[in-house]
Amino acid sequence: MIRYHIKIAWRNLIRNRGFAVTNLLGLTIGITCVIFIFLWVKDELTFDRFNPNYNSIYQVIANRDFKNSIFTDRNMVFPLETALQNSNPQIKNVVMTTYQETQQVNYGNNKVQKNALYFGGRYFDMFPWKFIEGTPASVTSDPFNIAITASAAKSLFGNADPINKTLKIDNSQLVKVAAVIADPPGNSSQQFDYLGQFNFNSPDAKKQMLEWVNSSWQVFIQTTPGANPDRLGKFVTHVMKSHNHDKISTYFLFPMSKWHLYSDFKDGKNAGGMIEYVKLFTIIAIIILLIACMNFMNLSTARSEKRAKEVGIRKTLGSDKRQLTIQFFVESMILVLIAFVFALLAVFLLLPSFNLLVSKQLHLNLQDPIFWVGALVIILFTGIIAGSYPALYLSSFNPVKVLKGTFQPGKKAIAPRRVLVVAQFIGCIVLISATIIVYKQIQHVKDRSLGYDQNNLVMVDSTPSTDKNFNVIKQDMMRSGMFASVTRSSSPITEISWRTGAPDWDGRPANTNIIMSAMATDLDFAKTVGAAMLKGTDFTGMPSDSVAMLLNKAAVNAMQLKNPIGMQMRYGRQKFTVIGVIDNLVISSPYQPVEPMLIFCNRNSSSEIMFRPRKGVDPAKTIQFIQKEYQTYSPADIFKYEFADQEFGKKFASEELISKLTDIFAGLAIFISCMGLAGLASFTTEKRTREIGIRKVLGASVNQLVLLISREFIKLVAIAFIIATPVSWWLMHNWLNKYDYHTDISLWIFAIVGAVVLLLTLAVVCLNTLGAALANP
Repeated sequence: MIRYHIKIAWRNLIRNRGFAVTNLLGLTIGITCVIFIFLWVKDELTFDRFNPNYNSIYQVIANRDFKNSIFTDRNMVFPLETALQNSNPQIKNVVMTTYQETQQVNYGNNKVQKNALYFGGRYFDMFPWKFIEGTPASVTSDPFNIAITASAAKSLFGNADPINKTLKIDNSQLVKVAAVIADPPGNSSQQFDYLGQFNFNSPDAKKQMLEWVNSSWQVFIQTTPGANPDRLGKFVTHVMKSHNHDKISTYFLFPMSKWHLYSDFKDGKNAGGMIEYVKLFTIIAIIILLIACMNFMNLSTARSEKRAKEVGIRKTLGSDKRQLTIQFFVESMILVLIAFVFALLAVFLLLPSFNLLVSKQLHLNLQDPIFWVGALVIILFTGIIAGSYPALYLSSFNPVKVLKGTFQPGKKAIAPRRVLVVAQFIGCIVLISATIIVYKQIQHVKDRSLGYDQNNLVMVDSTPSTDKNFNVIKQDMMRSGMFASVTRSSSPITEISWRTGAPDWDGRPANTNIIMSAMATDLDFAKTVGAAMLKGTDFTGMPSDSVAMLLNKAAVNAMQLKNPIGMQMRYGRQKFTVIGVIDNLVISSPYQPVEPMLIFCNRNSSSEIMFRPRKGVDPAKTIQFIQKEYQTYSPADIFKYEFADQEFGKKFASEELISKLTDIFAGLAIFISCMGLAGLASFTTEKRTREIGIRKVLGASVNQLVLLISREFIKLVAIAFIIATPVSWWLMHNWLNKYDYHTDISLWIFAIVGAVVLLLTLAVVCLNTLGAALANP
């Protein structure tokens, strides 16, 4: 019987090629989108799951209450790992790590920049990476041994054996390659090129073991079975307070299962993270697939008149409703299976481009059981949803009425078809509205006043050699006439790497704990970055600069200072005088308010040199000049430069990805809907050909005939617009509320969307009805 159903279904599809191709294209596009989103969502949901200790690893995190806000901090003090090790029966293992970005690695004449992860404790027990050569013991046996990833080994040594080779790190530290490990998967929270351990016997480490204030390290705990994370968080809080008397911090354990998807915190509470985008794209996938299914339903019921006699004859010959229902379901399943095969081919062809778009290395593994489970769900869901209404509707025809010619099959299908068309365009309007609002939010934030001039501001990593010769480098730059100003700082102008509590001052209100960002700079900082001094002066080069301090406008407001210039501030064991107030600089997140900031003068060392070329000077020539100077005074180091505006632009990566993907999916959704609309208009015109001919004979114009057919579709789009507008506003209003700095939702957005969808509807319907309207009656 199944074979018979398949044969009949195949013949029907071949006989109605136009219907089959239209539905096949819509289903193929829908399933292709779903597969791409499935691969992306699967990658996001499986972050870190390859670790066998996935369910027992936690990161120690602190909520630091600074009254103006609660700052969630992942940075811990150096001695904490040792203090927690073997301190509680619920703690199985404790590991400490720190990440060092773009360290220079030399091997012979080969110089490359690599990312390092340094660890303390039994790291490989907690994070058992796959060893290609060597063992964990060979790495931990000597503090100067490292494990290098396979890709890093290839870039440094080619095809040669890297084991026991000596490398120089940052032109100072010699280390030996003791092991080669497989590259961390793309969905790993820890990404690095090589691993090394802390040297706890060094003078610096021994000094830091006594420091319970400075926090720069990540601490991870592996618990025993049945451990209570909440109690362990309170235990860590007790340990910290017993050593540093910290009254503003509360510690808790954050499970590995939430590191990636729930990484955002606001006022000490989890505020989601990537899980929001996972939900968003899952909903988009379902919407697009449902739009494709609705197309199938609409077109199947629209051509019901052509199937009515078939149903009547088959019922007369003994077929019951169940058999006919199965027949129509088989037809839909065959079409879905064919669409799925075409979708797989499309995914294979487009996957490299999709990977570039989402910055991942996704793979379509046809041997993965999870993929085929997902594929089966997609096929069954699509086949059942798409075939449900046509199967139930077509199988219900009365054979007597059909064969007598008194049955009019279109009437019963009109109302459901209208509902489906409206539902299709609701989805399209919501997606298009979301696309415009996401784009408007990105542009709104990009247009935000940053308090300084990013354009043509060049940043270069400093080295001990450039620090030693900085004054000479600056003189050479200014003497060249190509630069307006040069300075250096403890961090780039696009990054905050130092946060601290507010200094103390006379008259400070009780219980005023304010979290502040901080930066150390050289002379001409405000001039180089293009920031305005609102009060007082920048650092002047006088010896008094060593005890001088700048505040930004947000710091003055948070500290409630009326006349800050000349005020004495006690920070640590030293007193500082406020000599100036600088305008607010948007450094960290462009979506959040500016943090209160302290700026100190440090003319001895830095991590970044910033150059401001003069206007009108060729940027390529300035880069060449900077490179020549850099290689003159720091020839052993790799020259790497960045433009501040490009580096700051990376902060929009997530939102721009959302914008690009919603653009694509909204475009595909409207394409599928318009394709279905074209099919419906074509069928409607075909059914009303005689009516159109009679109206033309009676004097109707082409415009009147086109409007006659278009009127019904315009009404349906208008209904969809009325329903979709408040839905779109509500969804995007909730999305925008997660940003402190966000745009407003204007009514003109929905007006534009409505006009665009209406024009598309008119264009599609007119193109499909114009032929009949122009035909000789």
